Amino acid sequence: MLNSKIARLSNINFFLGKYGVDVDRLVYDWKKSKYLFRLWERDTSLWSSKPEAEITDRLGWLELPEKIDKEAAGISTFVNAVKEDNIQNVILLGMGGSSLGPEMFSKFFGKKPGYPELIVLDSTHPAAVMAVENRIDIEKSLFLVSSKSGTTLETLSFFRYFWEKVKKITSQPGDHFTAITDPGSPLASLAEKKNFRSVFLAPPDVGGRFSAFSCFGLLPAALIGIDLEELKSQALSVVKKASAGGDEEKSDSLKLGAALGEIGRNRDKITFFVSPALLSFVDWLEQLIAESLGKSGKGIIPIINEIKLPVKNYRPERLFVFLYDDIEIEHTKSFENKLREASHPVISINVSSKYEIGREIIRWEIAVAAAGSVLRVNPFNQPDVQLTKALTGKFMSKKKSSAEKNGEVHKEYEIGYPGSLGSALDNWLNRAQPAAYIAIQAYLAPYGKVYYGIEKIRKKLLEKTLLATTLGFGPRFLHSAGQLHKGGPKTGLFLQLVDEPERDLSVPGEDYTFGSLIRAQSIGDFLALKQRNRHVLRINLGKNVLSGLHQLAEIIG
Repeated sequence: MLNSKIARLSNINFFLGKYGVDVDRLVYDWKKSKYLFRLWERDTSLWSSKPEAEITDRLGWLELPEKIDKEAAGISTFVNAVKEDNIQNVILLGMGGSSLGPEMFSKFFGKKPGYPELIVLDSTHPAAVMAVENRIDIEKSLFLVSSKSGTTLETLSFFRYFWEKVKKITSQPGDHFTAITDPGSPLASLAEKKNFRSVFLAPPDVGGRFSAFSCFGLLPAALIGIDLEELKSQALSVVKKASAGGDEEKSDSLKLGAALGEIGRNRDKITFFVSPALLSFVDWLEQLIAESLGKSGKGIIPIINEIKLPVKNYRPERLFVFLYDDIEIEHTKSFENKLREASHPVISINVSSKYEIGREIIRWEIAVAAAGSVLRVNPFNQPDVQLTKALTGKFMSKKKSSAEKNGEVHKEYEIGYPGSLGSALDNWLNRAQPAAYIAIQAYLAPYGKVYYGIEKIRKKLLEKTLLATTLGFGPRFLHSAGQLHKGGPKTGLFLQLVDEPERDLSVPGEDYTFGSLIRAQSIGDFLALKQRNRHVLRINLGKNVLSGLHQLAEIIG
């Protein structure tokens, strides 16, 4: 059994201070109880005192790296045909686990010369949909309609919109569409009915956020030229140490999980400082951690892309994780050392080559599953996500109550009234509990200028309150941190930002627009948060979003 405060395992270093002994003891206990053997045997008692189908039926991700070769043959044939057809753009229409993995691969690797560009659409804001449409040549585009359930409202709305666009240029629109879904899903049936170019069926025993090594992630990755064999090699290097016959004390994945869970009992925020090249990886990681562990009033809150504070201003509520590439490793070491000297627990990981991301994916999946064992939560379900969906559907229906129609149940403040808004902001911030965090929910078009405008607000709130801050664009975050917001610790302060889109787009065949959809989603989540007794402040920035963000930053001070 290890018994030191600093343990070095492969490219990951643990500086856990006073938590080190407890973490090592936990790993030792796992060794005695044969944790890895039980994990691969799908032993539900690792997470729950009673059998749960959403555990036994959601552990197929463990075997995905070993099955990559089987997937790769059909994928390679498909990719070659796409290249022969001179497809220039692949547009992935998806949400959550269906989109975050592909986006990670796209941003991290970029496209290889001679391969199409991958564009991910996961915003229902009409400006975001228009931006994708304006960016592509429809005739030279392939649309990947990606949904595990085959019923995802956003994904199907995107499909209906672009299907009508493609129909205008060809009598065989199905040639421009491919589905990625589970066997027997409504999307699989739709694809057959519409004569899609192809349908890729994923293993049904793999949840969305664990699906990066299924066709949900591998097909988009191969389409931009990523070598699946090399991804497999890196992932298997982790699986080998975490297999059923492995030694728990030699598995850095299991040690990472023990650290997340054990420290997470006392420090419920995990703050990432990463090299710029690795930002897309932690965007994917945010969903894995937040949605897997944020439930039953428990959870670990991922803090991503937050500015650095003076070390003395960090409260004893954070675990810090540094993810470096070789370019940034020396630049950030001094800050890491200061945190360690101040007795904050720190984990440091070096990713020295692009394909090592394959190792990190499976390492963190195993670690998060193990952390769920410590926290005694089921890492594979998302029991609070459906609430927002149900309330969104209710608000979109014609059966809204008069109070809902008049906006009485989702009170919002307009940016044009700074006096009342300033008072509302103060009241909202005064509700902060010990160990609170601020979550900015931006139901806005995810443009660069909008993002930087929100980041200025985030910075001001952090410096003013010293509360940990997060930022998510809606409805994307509903399929990611949304579970944590409603099911995790009741310490969140939620700042919901909405606008009034200058242009709207109809969803063909439906009685709603993208503008009304994103508005309904924001209201549905507002109501869901209020039902869970969360503190929410909703601000309407109007038509000029950048001006509204600037005004809000000035009001915050």
